[in-house]
Amino acid sequence: MILINLLPHREARRQQRKQAFFAGIGFAVLVGAGIVLAWYTFVNTQISTQEEHNQFLSSEIKRLDAQISDVATLKAEIEALKARQKAVEDLQADRNMPVYLLNELVKQTPEGVFLTSVKQDHQQVKITGVAQTNERISEFLRNTASNSPWLEKPQLIEIRAQTMQVAGSKDQRRMFAFSMSVTLKRPPAPGTAASGAAGAASGAAAAGATAPAASTATR
Repeated sequence: MILINLLPHREARRQQRKQAFFAGIGFAVLVGAGIVLAWYTFVNTQISTQEEHNQFLSSEIKRLDAQISDVATLKAEIEALKARQKAVEDLQADRNMPVYLLNELVKQTPEGVFLTSVKQDHQQVKITGVAQTNERISEFLRNTASNSPWLEKPQLIEIRAQTMQVAGSKDQRRMFAFSMSVTLKRPPAPGTAASGAAGAASGAAAAGATAPAASTATR
């Protein structure tokens, strides 16, 4: 027996294919929308996190800027205090410098040299006087250059021969008038002197401790 299907099966298949196609498109749209939504949510989360980090960094930068300004202010105050301390130390050191100067001039002026004026301008000292011979002036320069702990860098400015009357008589004598400059050394700071004294004391103590040990070993 032969069965003949008279229903429009091709149309039904076509309809099923359309339905499957639209269902696939709908599913793809739903999946794409889900992916887009998830990506959008992720991006927004990252943006919010980054904004929070930026706000935190901005607040920390402001706090550090304030600390840096405080440190700069403290450094300026420290430098000002150091400058004041240096000025006070210089004043204390300069207070005794005329005494050192006169004492050194008495020590270093050779016989036959007579000083007529001494002018001090900070560390520079200008000296004028007369001498019996040029050799006396040269000796005076050598003494101030090599033998004095307070005087240095002597420079002869002028020397000239002149005739002068001897005091207490009518005789005249040939003398040599001169002018020179010399630098007065500044005494060391109290802290430096104290540290040097402490180092010397410790060295002496170490030497004293070594001497008995050496004598004991000799015995």
